[in-house]
Amino acid sequence: MTDLLASLYPWMKSLHIMAVISWMAGLFYLPRLFVYHAEQSTPGDSRDEVFQTMELKLLRVIMNPAMIVAWVAGLCLVATPGIVDWGAIWPYLKLAGILAMTWFHMWLAGRRKAFVARDNTLTGRQYRMMNEVPTLLMVVIVLSVVVKF
Repeated sequence: MTDLLASLYPWMKSLHIMAVISWMAGLFYLPRLFVYHAEQSTPGDSRDEVFQTMELKLLRVIMNPAMIVAWVAGLCLVATPGIVDWGAIWPYLKLAGILAMTWFHMWLAGRRKAFVARDNTLTGRQYRMMNEVPTLLMVVIVLSVVVKF
């Protein structure tokens, strides 16, 4: 099994990078859609319906599959012998960032459900502030992997 993982390493790494890029695109765009949804529509109007469709498609067609592929490919990379130095801090820091990013993804999914239920309580400004979360997590994750603290 370890020989297979080692031979697939460049492919898994490539797949992981592509999935993370797709996931991050969604994590950046969905809160921005929420900004416009909160500021430019009222529950039940035609714009509300359009925003709900866009948000659902982004989450289900792009973000969820990208997150799953990023996790699976990432776990394959972690299982490849000699790739991770478990004596260093960086793998644990990266894991904390990934778990936080996954939590943020789930939080966004919950916020989408609030719009569907016509129960959104956050403002466009609050969504703008939350739009910075994936950037901060990306910085932590990338620096952890590249600098290897």
